[in-house]
Amino acid sequence: MTEARRKTSFVESRILNHDIYQNPLNTRYASTEMSRLWSAQTKHSLWRKLWVALAESQQELGLSITDAQLDELRSHTDDIDFDAAAEYERQVRHDVMAHVHTYRDQCPSAGGIIHLGATSCYVTDNSELIQIRDSLQVIRTRLAQVIDRLATFAEKYRDLPCLGYTHLQPAQPTTVGKRATLWCHELVLDLEEVEHRLEALKFRGAKGTTGTQATFLTLFEGDHNKVRQLDRRVAEKMGFAATYLVTGQTYSRKVDAQVLATLSGIGQSAHKAGSDLRLLQGWKEIEEPKEDKQIGSSAMAYKRNPMRAERMCALARFAISLADNGDQTAAVQWMERTLDDSANRRLSLPQSFLAIDAALILYRNIAEGLVVYPKVIEKRLAEELPFMATEEILMAGVQAGGDRQLLHEKIRVQSIVAGEEVKLHGRPNDLIERLKSDPAFASADLTSALDARRYVGRSPEQVDEFVEEIVNPIRERYRDDLDSPSEELKV
Repeated sequence: MTEARRKTSFVESRILNHDIYQNPLNTRYASTEMSRLWSAQTKHSLWRKLWVALAESQQELGLSITDAQLDELRSHTDDIDFDAAAEYERQVRHDVMAHVHTYRDQCPSAGGIIHLGATSCYVTDNSELIQIRDSLQVIRTRLAQVIDRLATFAEKYRDLPCLGYTHLQPAQPTTVGKRATLWCHELVLDLEEVEHRLEALKFRGAKGTTGTQATFLTLFEGDHNKVRQLDRRVAEKMGFAATYLVTGQTYSRKVDAQVLATLSGIGQSAHKAGSDLRLLQGWKEIEEPKEDKQIGSSAMAYKRNPMRAERMCALARFAISLADNGDQTAAVQWMERTLDDSANRRLSLPQSFLAIDAALILYRNIAEGLVVYPKVIEKRLAEELPFMATEEILMAGVQAGGDRQLLHEKIRVQSIVAGEEVKLHGRPNDLIERLKSDPAFASADLTSALDARRYVGRSPEQVDEFVEEIVNPIRERYRDDLDSPSEELKV
């Protein structure tokens, strides 16, 4: 099959077939890049490349394999007859052997050396480790891009005061930029974890049926050094610097659990920020971007819903839920391996990557198009600021010659009355006017006490320090990836 035909078939399978269920992660949310990484074409091309790498390494170490046989194998790594493989699998009920037979049909002179000494997990596990590695690299780039955009937003609004919240109740003011650094910092932690997982990831290599390398030791007539070299050479040919020194039939499923936990962590960060943005949009302080013809509700035409943030939260929550699969699979492996991991991992690994890929595409889109409404932010802050300013007002009254305890009691009483005006009657907060009319505060400067910038502490400076010390080194490490075109949202 030609490359052009493969691309057409992939698009057709994703978009044109409306008669069977299709995974929305492919059709609606995730990138084509990530979908391809977990496609059947990628998977089975990797199997064939692994068989080539094994045969090449075996030849290099002295087994009787000809250059012609290797050339024949290399010439058919990508042109896979999936219909033939499916028919073989219906007969033999074994996916790896079905593809061995399909490959052999295309490579008659090399058919006898395909999969020599290997077990099924030689191709399944090693190919999945390659897919995990390549997918983590995609996620790593997307994280760096979102971190960059959030940092740019934080810098722009570094000193714009806004209400802070604890317990979702109005608290000491912060700034819009400082809040954005909180979202950004969590992604920085996620990026560090992804980088660590990539650094720690190794190859299964050529380990044999129970991980003992017994078949390879037989092939090389008891030469332990050649068996170790075989393991290393295969790994190097597939882009890995090292293999796990010990495995059962499979690499430890704890590796999957760690990867899924890392993806879950990104989901947690995306969900937290998405939830914050949904609240802020409900308060009309900050809105996510929207299309000119975007419809918020089929009934309520005036609505502008935070659909991007909501979708990001939904996808993130799905990825979070999948982490438990990795934990349970790692825990229930029997002895050197058991096959009850197979169907689960076919679902949990690709879908977790696809979900986080989609969530980060949305996150970048949101971060690049956030709309801030300073007047609404100022109005909402002004409604609560008089209560928050009472300590400053108390100090101002004392500096004007008042008795601290007397002034404290007056503020307490008037605060209760002002609160009732707001809660019981829906009137504006008139605490400052009440205090201004009290002779005890006649000499105090109450107006300056309402300058919100007096209450944000070091928020602007913290933004500057965070960007300089944390974000800029990330920008430098990933400078070649930051300006790549953004993914267009499918729907």
